[in-house]
Amino acid sequence: MHNVLIFRELLLPPSETFVLAQAAALKQYRPVFCGLTDVPHSLPVPRPIRLTRHNAPFARYRMEAYRRLHWAPGFHQSVRRAHPALIHSHFAIDGADALGMQKDLRVPMVVTLHGFDVSTSDENFARNRSGRRFLSRRQQLWQRASHFVCVSKAIREIALRAGYPEQKLIVRYIGIDCDKFAAAPAADRAENLILFVARLVEKKGCEYLIRAAAQLRERRSDVRLVIIGDGPLRSELERLAVTLRVPAEFLGVQGPDAVRGWMQRARVLCNPSVTAANGDTEGLGMVFAEAQATGLPVVSTQHGGIPEVVRDGETGLLARERSVEELASHLERMFADRAFWDGCSERGKIWVREQFDIRRCTAGLEEVYDEAVARDQR
Repeated sequence: MHNVLIFRELLLPPSETFVLAQAAALKQYRPVFCGLTDVPHSLPVPRPIRLTRHNAPFARYRMEAYRRLHWAPGFHQSVRRAHPALIHSHFAIDGADALGMQKDLRVPMVVTLHGFDVSTSDENFARNRSGRRFLSRRQQLWQRASHFVCVSKAIREIALRAGYPEQKLIVRYIGIDCDKFAAAPAADRAENLILFVARLVEKKGCEYLIRAAAQLRERRSDVRLVIIGDGPLRSELERLAVTLRVPAEFLGVQGPDAVRGWMQRARVLCNPSVTAANGDTEGLGMVFAEAQATGLPVVSTQHGGIPEVVRDGETGLLARERSVEELASHLERMFADRAFWDGCSERGKIWVREQFDIRRCTAGLEEVYDEAVARDQR
């Protein structure tokens, strides 16, 4: 069995459970996690290889030096001892920062494109040092990566427009463990509860949910929100909810078990993603697959890869980006039309098991690994 080095600079943010789940589903390859540092409240990564810890002396300087020079003898020695057959980098920026490691190991590299790493404009990348460094190395990344795995067809189209080599772009959904996201009986659900699960950043569109809920409460005064996640917009969103008199419980970051529990209690998931000012776009959104697997219908937007995971009018309803009126109307239908809700719930469970089962999706990823290794050996 080959080892695959799973590279993510930050091991591993709480919002990136999909990286762990995909690695755990590998059958033909043994994952070895590698990164530059951990983060506060990191997800539990088994025996990771790290350059440094986030709270270690001079951690920031060590990471910045590595990003510039692509060399740290002790770190690379630890990586070589893992004997990886290939590197799998998550996000294009991380792939660019793994080029030195790839050169040292002399193994192929596969890079997953998730969203912001290809949809953010060059103008916005150029506004900070890390972005400028990425732009300076992107052409080299295009040449040296074996494959770019796009998490959706929408991301593949964006990558093509950005100049990524067409022959190296391949779509593979990440998938979810459908057995973990068990369906809950409709009778166990709170009739008035709307759930939001995402980072509190512009792209996730929480502002538009709060405004839509304010409109909805003019007709259904019992509606309330549970908002899971944290981020730079939290204080602003909390003030907006108070101003609009929307009962909203901000729970912050929650563990996977707690998230699943809320998905099994809610009436609808509403993550109304939008294109951010810097071009950042939703790649797919695994939270939509997770919700539907539990029988929880989705209200969201016609944005990025979302229409690939939520079937508009069949497993959920999709509004135009930033259309508060459409969101409120779609939420109202989910509350008022029980037969429609039941249909979305049942079709959603079937749809996700057919298209997003992580075992099937990960088998497709391993085929990409096989091709990368075989091509390198030739």
